[in-house]
Amino acid sequence: MAKKRTKLSDQIRRAIDGCGLTRYRISKETGIAEATLTRFMSAERGLPMKTLDRLADFLDLNITTGRPPAKKDR
Repeated sequence: MAKKRTKLSDQIRRAIDGCGLTRYRISKETGIAEATLTRFMSAERGLPMKTLDRLADFLDLNITTGRPPAKKDR
């Protein structure tokens, strides 16, 4: 049976929860409104790519693929 993929947004939420910082501090250090973070964390809203990039940089996140990239025929 195939392993269920975890959504990227859920992975980011877990990283925020696990970083040990308050949403207030993350907000102040990233410039992302605390209310925006709160809505994202409760899955009420998504975030634009620029905001996700700021969070990823702040949390030092890297995206890895679950499988190797496809080889191109030459």
